[in-house]
Amino acid sequence: MRTRLSGSVRQAIAEVFDHLDYKSLESVYCYEGGDEFWRAKREPCRRLGTKVAEILVRKLSPGGRSLYVGAGVTELPALLAETLELRRQVEPYNLRRSEVTVLNRACRALPVKFRAQDASSAAGLFDHLWMVSVLNDPERFPHLAPLSYGRADPVTFDPVRFQKERRVVQSIVDRCMPRLQLPGLVTTSTEEIIWIADWCHRHKIPYRVERKQYPAALVGDPIRFVRIGALKFKSSKVGK
Repeated sequence: MRTRLSGSVRQAIAEVFDHLDYKSLESVYCYEGGDEFWRAKREPCRRLGTKVAEILVRKLSPGGRSLYVGAGVTELPALLAETLELRRQVEPYNLRRSEVTVLNRACRALPVKFRAQDASSAAGLFDHLWMVSVLNDPERFPHLAPLSYGRADPVTFDPVRFQKERRVVQSIVDRCMPRLQLPGLVTTSTEEIIWIADWCHRHKIPYRVERKQYPAALVGDPIRFVRIGALKFKSSKVGK
């Protein structure tokens, strides 16, 4: 079994990161200090993303399909590894149009095209769903995210706003999970596993969470793999 990506794929990843318009990405990822942010994060993002991509391609079959929800710069290594190493079809979705423009410009010579649409609009089924740092985004879910990270303040916590955000998160999961062909693989973060587990419990679908976790580059949420449907590795259920 291949343990490292081929040299050509690693080179393609490096070239895409070289071609990204980091100036345009500053306002997408930062309110201020975007230039310093990317000077510090650009190389870790490529390096750690490539490590996760190497793990991912060992878990996927050639020729399949992957749906990426909220895909951005950090997902580039995985997307390129899937398409170039395994000849898989990938559909990355991102609602931030300015970022989609930058990403597609950098990937214009490659078989990766980002879509500025809701991921639930994807057609057909996918054997892999990537949803990392989407359901606990502190910008989009300012009342839900602190609870996810165990940092909610009991004095200022607003249960009404939390309930509204929870309904939105459950709606995202309810619209995207049915796109997963069973058995299938979900790549997500440790903090988001509970939402995947909740969906599985409600639909009476078995799942297993891989014990090992892998560091992410930008947000810092550890990445985990969850097998949905047929169970192929030993682990413990979570989220009961």
